[in-house]
Amino acid sequence: MTSGEFVNPANATATVSGRRPRTLGHRPHIDLLDTEELDRTHEATLDVLETTGIGIRSERILTLMQSTDAIVDMDKRIVRFPRAMVEQAIATAPRSYLLAARDPLFDMLLDRSKGYYCIEGGLSDIVDTATGKPRRPLYQDMVDATRLADSLDEISFLWPCVAISDVPPEDQAVHQTYIQLANSSKHVVAMTTYNERDARTVIEMGTIVAGSSDALRQRPVLSSFACSLSPLTWDGEPLEAALAFAAAGVPCGIVSMPVSTAGAPTTIAGQVVVANAELLSGITILQTLYPGSPTYYCPFSADMDLLTGNMDAAWGPEPVLFNLAMAQLGRRYDLPMCIGTNGTGAKTQDWQAGVQHTLSLMGMLACGDIDLISCTGGIDNSRVFSYEQVMLDCELWDIAALMLEGTPFTEEHLAVSVINDVGPGKHFLAHKHTRAHMREHWRSRFFRSETWAEWESAGRPDPRTSAGERARELVEAHTPEPLPVDVDTALREVVERRTGKGEAT
Repeated sequence: MTSGEFVNPANATATVSGRRPRTLGHRPHIDLLDTEELDRTHEATLDVLETTGIGIRSERILTLMQSTDAIVDMDKRIVRFPRAMVEQAIATAPRSYLLAARDPLFDMLLDRSKGYYCIEGGLSDIVDTATGKPRRPLYQDMVDATRLADSLDEISFLWPCVAISDVPPEDQAVHQTYIQLANSSKHVVAMTTYNERDARTVIEMGTIVAGSSDALRQRPVLSSFACSLSPLTWDGEPLEAALAFAAAGVPCGIVSMPVSTAGAPTTIAGQVVVANAELLSGITILQTLYPGSPTYYCPFSADMDLLTGNMDAAWGPEPVLFNLAMAQLGRRYDLPMCIGTNGTGAKTQDWQAGVQHTLSLMGMLACGDIDLISCTGGIDNSRVFSYEQVMLDCELWDIAALMLEGTPFTEEHLAVSVINDVGPGKHFLAHKHTRAHMREHWRSRFFRSETWAEWESAGRPDPRTSAGERARELVEAHTPEPLPVDVDTALREVVERRTGKGEAT
């Protein structure tokens, strides 16, 4: 395929039938903070917002905020938010809403009843399937990764997983949005819409797929989010993009990603206050200017490695504790939430990656009923995207989902009559009860359980190798549900008008 070529499986039929989205059910939460600590943290956040305020690098938004209850310093480009204004904004934000998909089977209702999983977003490199080494991602890599995500029932929604290097940076948002709309029928989060121009183009594309502006409001097949700059700053363009989405009725989350010691205090509690202040400031701006606009509360954390100065997203206790505290604040505000998981500094699918991804997933489960859980596929501190990691993360997700479903203890499952029928010293292998229920047992797709001799004779396969082979099979065999031809044509026209050409250079 030519670099940047449009890819749409037109006139094809989906190859996967009988699909079942693999979501997380109800999760009891762990409260890290007692009532006094939770109140103290909330009050500390309100103090920062009212006393210090938030830097906003947008004359337009500063001017708009002058007509509100905010205190605006135009010279310093700082907005201070009175307590009552913040609390009113929290109360105004919707408690639940729909993130729709082209395939209604993968619709996501954000009401804290289910947890939905997504693929990684914006990674700078990808593991080459031929060499096993990282390289810059290309247009076709984005197509293949989107098709892989579409084939996996554990993945409910899509972030643009890699930053494709063979299109100009200013055109990435429109290309990535087209790729994902054309190669998946799941919900698309256009997270690389960094300015109002990108946002308006993405909204136009969503309107084409949905059928009309009203239809997009009712069934938003795409959404976005805006990310602050720590500490306590909003760049103008992402926030202006968020307002464009809000005006169109398209959900736009608010994200904060403070790096402790660099963009936030080195203490977890101080990092939480910075993140909470940035999140509430974005939510307050959105809800003040566009009351009732759908949004969500999305904290991420990372630490600075004080030995090297590098960002360290390798999961240990600190990110888990940060997530627990932030989730508790999100529950206090009763807002839809997105929480990050699956961080590792490992460079491949080794013991370190397995431990860190499992630890972060279990820590996320302890956060309780989080709506959106991100994300799978990242290694090397979320710099490199790996197909093998996607497959192994989905294996862990599947285990977690089944654990949360529980197991029945009906008369049939207690099997007293079966136990009495078999009696002492015999076995259950041939019993009809075994035949009726044996397929209920979970079976791994990639973990090994054969004998040592069998493993040796099979060539010593490992989970990473098996996962990579399966990923390549899915990319090759899976055909996503195609866009209608007229919709695809209209989307291509948008891309061509925006970029000036249909193919990347």
